[in-house]
Amino acid sequence: MPFEPAVPQTSSPRALHSLRALLPVLVLGTAGLAGAAELSPADAERHAQATYREYFELLSLPNDAIVPEDIRKNVEWLEQAFRKRGFTTQQLPNDGKPMLYAEYPGSDPARKTVLFYMHMDGQPVIPAQWAQKSPWTPVLKRKTGKGEWEEIDSAPLFSGSLDPEWRVFGRASADDKGPIMMMLAAIDALKAGGGQPAVNVKVILDSEEEKGSPSITGVMKAHSDLLRTDAIVIHDGPMHATNRPTLVFGNRGAAQAQLVVYGAKVPLHSGHYGNYSPNPAQRLATLLASMKDGQGRVTVPGYYSHVKIGEADRKIMAAVPDDEAALKRRLGIAQTDKVGANYQEAMQYPSLNVRGMASAAVGDKVANIVPDKAVAELDLRTTPDSDAAYLGQQIEKHIVKQGYHLVKGMPTDEDRARYDKLASFSYQSEGADAAGSPVDSVVGKWAYKSLTDSFGTSPAPVRIRMMGGTVPTAEIVRVLQVPFAIIPLVNADNNQHAANENLRMGNYVSGVRTIHSLLTHPL
Repeated sequence: MPFEPAVPQTSSPRALHSLRALLPVLVLGTAGLAGAAELSPADAERHAQATYREYFELLSLPNDAIVPEDIRKNVEWLEQAFRKRGFTTQQLPNDGKPMLYAEYPGSDPARKTVLFYMHMDGQPVIPAQWAQKSPWTPVLKRKTGKGEWEEIDSAPLFSGSLDPEWRVFGRASADDKGPIMMMLAAIDALKAGGGQPAVNVKVILDSEEEKGSPSITGVMKAHSDLLRTDAIVIHDGPMHATNRPTLVFGNRGAAQAQLVVYGAKVPLHSGHYGNYSPNPAQRLATLLASMKDGQGRVTVPGYYSHVKIGEADRKIMAAVPDDEAALKRRLGIAQTDKVGANYQEAMQYPSLNVRGMASAAVGDKVANIVPDKAVAELDLRTTPDSDAAYLGQQIEKHIVKQGYHLVKGMPTDEDRARYDKLASFSYQSEGADAAGSPVDSVVGKWAYKSLTDSFGTSPAPVRIRMMGGTVPTAEIVRVLQVPFAIIPLVNADNNQHAANENLRMGNYVSGVRTIHSLLTHPL
């Protein structure tokens, strides 16, 4: 039942009339301070549907960050879309690929401020891999009885009844233009209800997130006063596979490393030199094998030493409704690595992943040679307590302990004459560090209450301590120094970064409800 202020008894008809005249003002004032009523599913669907044409227009704009002109077109389109809703906007210069800042009017010093982060750029595309005319021509699809996706006329999406299982396919449909449009639809719903946000609303749209956000720190430092906030909400990444409302309180970072093991100066005839000149490919395999045991745990001394997981954290992770049997079936594996007790615990540890190996040639280019070198490309997923520098140093120490002399670049003749085992090892961050925020922080409690008020507690929202994917959380928090929460809005099976990326329409609607609830709950 909607809130109705009680009218006190009075013998004065004029006083009674005056009080009744004030009722709309009292109701509106209460909504502005304490948050408007929760948005119903029907209203959320109505306001979502009203933005679908804009959504298709936005998806039609190519947005690979390596093309500055395309990014500028996206910025200009989005700037007009936010201004249409009453936002003041400002393009933040960034070497020809500006970021977009938007602020909702009516900022009140008595309210806390929330900065919403999303990104407008998308992954590169290979059009031939997409099951549609073009990744930049969004299409509506439904699943057939055989479980296949078939394209259907998009007209019903813009008017008429909606099927929540319909999906829009196109680059950036889920990652991350969908959440941007959900924000705009939530603002439309708020304004239509005559309410005001219960928090001061700021928005920043990154233009290079898919490139590792190399410039986000510099842009934020240059506009730190403009971006000043009490909390950050990041709308990126997929929801939990159950599609329940999801809260994430951290993300792993990414680093890359390269390990090269050297053999003779040049490739050698295997008949003449096999059994005589050491094979660097074999040595590389042995060296890599020394870094992990048969259960997938990293054996490099100190690699996991900084990870601390308390009992409260373990309880939160155990409560995440992962179906690990189904996950193993989907992956096609019989057993998992034993790094953690479950999937969620595994994400709390830094990883050491061999993402590629090369030595001489294989297939139709193979030759009977002893290779001159062997190369392994690694990616290291970092955690807030174990950054790229720490992990890289531990691996480097381990390599030396295995009897290798490390060189920078190609070994010299003197190196070759003096040392039996020669290798080079280099590592660097890929642009996004790990970050973490307490589950029981002020922003965590605020977000959890917002979700439970809107969607209920049975089942409760899923709380994830740290997700495996990487977003530029650390770079943002390092500048602004405030707590954050990652609140994904899109379906877990959205194919982000791959061909046939898609967004489920039911998620679009629930995303509008989620953002509306955040906007109408005081922090």
